[in-house]
Amino acid sequence: MAKGTNDAHLLIQSLRKAYTATPTSLKIIDLYVVYAVATALIQVAYMAIVGSFPFNSFLSGVLSCVGTAVLAVCLRIQVNKDNKEFKDLPPERAFADFVLCNLVLHLVIMNFLG
Repeated sequence: MAKGTNDAHLLIQSLRKAYTATPTSLKIIDLYVVYAVATALIQVAYMAIVGSFPFNSFLSGVLSCVGTAVLAVCLRIQVNKDNKEFKDLPPERAFADFVLCNLVLHLVIMNFLG
């Protein structure tokens, strides 16, 4: 059992060491993704405790958080300098795509609310 714990500890240390080399802009996007997912989880927990009377509101809130997190992950993939697939895409264009897709997502969410 100690060997498995030691391996897990070494894995966490290597991931932490690799993450320190990540640019600050990508870390900010990672924090935004964590915030969006945490907000969705809080909404699900609230729905489980209190109830889901306006179910469309619950769905809209959770889908908004999850959709925003997915779009932020796409932004992170496009902005990452190590990703060779998007090397010709300027970061400004990737951010403009992110903003436009978020606008469309939230227009659909507002329409779903009724």
